[in-house]
Amino acid sequence: MKILLADDDADRARYLVRALARQLATTVVSTQPGELLPDAVATHQPDVVVVDMTRPDRDALDSVRQLSVTIPHPVVMFVDQDDPDFMEAAVDAGVSSYNVGTVSPIEMKPILQAAVALFRRYQRTHERLTAAETQLRERDVVAHAKAILIRLRKFSEPQAYRWLRNEAMASGKRIPEVAHNLVQAAQRGSS
Repeated sequence: MKILLADDDADRARYLVRALARQLATTVVSTQPGELLPDAVATHQPDVVVVDMTRPDRDALDSVRQLSVTIPHPVVMFVDQDDPDFMEAAVDAGVSSYNVGTVSPIEMKPILQAAVALFRRYQRTHERLTAAETQLRERDVVAHAKAILIRLRKFSEPQAYRWLRNEAMASGKRIPEVAHNLVQAAQRGSS
């Protein structure tokens, strides 16, 4: 497991890099001062990101939020005080594991493993949801296109579907693409 450590306290970061590498027998790299988290992740390609915040604030979550949008990765956050509102904001920003207090490097291993597992599960669920939403939108477009063909060309529903299928095969496009183009053309024609 490769770990990227993001900690503004340079002395603590150096200690943690050495301790984590020694205790977990893993590669640990640290962000450079002023380096943006997404840039560090793109450069180092870690398996997990550990963010250590002595005084957490909402502005610090911007880099985590940006990471979630650009290069999603499991993020483990350690903070020094319990703040339920900040925890909610951190999870919304993309934090996989929110931890209050400090733990020894050896105690960190199951936290990191759990964060990676939760992140992967979330990613799979998100991908399935996105695919299902896309499929539903495509079905709606196909249904709309069939309705246009039924209304304008007096096709039956099976004839409308066959027409869409034949057009898709002839053009090398998918049926939803042909249906979308037909709907767009019908909308332009009616305006």
